[in-house]
Amino acid sequence: VRGKPRPRMSTPFNVSNSASRPKHVGIHAMEVYFPKNAVAQGELEKHAGVSKGKFTIGLGQQNMAFAGVEEDINSIMMTAMQSLFEKYQISPLDIGRLEVGTETLIDKSKSVKTTLVGLLNAHGNYDVEGVDNINACYGGTAALLNTVSWVESSAYDGRYGLVVCGDIAVYEDGPARPTGGCAAVAMLIGPDAPIHLTGIRASHMEDAYDFYKPNLDSEYPVVFGHDSNICYMRALDGCYRRYAQKFEREFGEAFTLASVDNVILHSPYNKLVKKSGARMLYNDFVRYPELPIFQGEEHGAVLDKLRDLPQEKSYSHKELETTFASLARPMYTTKVEMGCRLPSELGNSYTASCYTGLLSLIDSYATTLQHAVGKRVLMFSYGSGLAATMFNLEIRGDITHIARVCDLQNRLRHRRFYTPEQFSQTLLERELRYNQKNYENPQPADGTLWPGTFYLAKNDEFGRRSYKRVGDDTIVKTNAPQLVANPAAWSKL
Repeated sequence: VRGKPRPRMSTPFNVSNSASRPKHVGIHAMEVYFPKNAVAQGELEKHAGVSKGKFTIGLGQQNMAFAGVEEDINSIMMTAMQSLFEKYQISPLDIGRLEVGTETLIDKSKSVKTTLVGLLNAHGNYDVEGVDNINACYGGTAALLNTVSWVESSAYDGRYGLVVCGDIAVYEDGPARPTGGCAAVAMLIGPDAPIHLTGIRASHMEDAYDFYKPNLDSEYPVVFGHDSNICYMRALDGCYRRYAQKFEREFGEAFTLASVDNVILHSPYNKLVKKSGARMLYNDFVRYPELPIFQGEEHGAVLDKLRDLPQEKSYSHKELETTFASLARPMYTTKVEMGCRLPSELGNSYTASCYTGLLSLIDSYATTLQHAVGKRVLMFSYGSGLAATMFNLEIRGDITHIARVCDLQNRLRHRRFYTPEQFSQTLLERELRYNQKNYENPQPADGTLWPGTFYLAKNDEFGRRSYKRVGDDTIVKTNAPQLVANPAAWSKL
């Protein structure tokens, strides 16, 4: 829906002095959307006839979010984006770049961004850079890094950047199905941010076929689970080693896990996150075997044997895995676990996974009354195929407004849980609907979607999709009140 252009107001940030580049660029605000639908992993264990704990302990997952047939990638991202505008009182006129990260494709040409931009067009904003970033689970991080670079560049015009990332992760019936999930995260990017992306980062890129989607008539991927885990660990090794080298060149001091306060790792399932924390500690051992943590008698003999182990053999070495899992347990509790709540409750949200982890950490800071300012958070983002980057966040301002706005504990408590049979039926309906056109979805029954959720209202005979919002008849009201960004007011939210 097109609204009349409004007069352009002053931009949120002053760029009149071209000699002064924006500083401390990062995240000002965050919002997450996850479906109201959920299924318990313990119930999925019973339904699948597997041993108790296979999914809850073996995978480390507690519950899983899933989208109904009336939701698609456009609708969940529209919901996250509009909710961020409303909760933080952000004007759509104050967005100068909108980048999307997703691998949930419903069109081979039209980007998700071009649907989301309708929420800006309704307020008269058409001057918006950016499109979609696609590479498995890495697209959200690519969108974030691109948007930060835009703010730091000579092209920056003083407006906010907006990153929206998310996916509907579904698998065909079988052992991979419990590793699905769904969420979308929206992030507001600008200078002088309370969550600053610092300069050092390191990447690892390879040509691999560990997880990919060659069947364009299906939502389901082709997955080689064992290969994918090794690819993940190899990328983690490469990023961690290069990050440490860059850190040490810049600061002239050793880099280890002790150099950061928290670690957020891409989370296909929580057990892999635990293994990844242990793997990072193993990398510390390879580089600095003299560290005090490696001097205890309990593991001394094993560590002596592992000193000269070739890297390729280390990925399948059970004694190494067991030893470093034990050594890393205290580190996991203090540095990693605080960022695992949403990923273990919602499942794998692909491009949004790292950022549901970051929101979990922010919520943990708030609920445990920890002083967050000054915290250093190491982020590891991985996407199959493969692309990975490690980067650092520094908390340099108050972020309690993000915890209050997202209200994670309350929202998780009010989900609607379904049986495994109902979950399977929903996925079957999505599978049958995937390539269909020329249909309409009725207005969802009361209580099935969160208030304010967008949903797919119609997919016409040409595949043109239109959306409605729960409690509204149109995609965007053209007479919606103009909102003005006011970060100073966020402390009152």
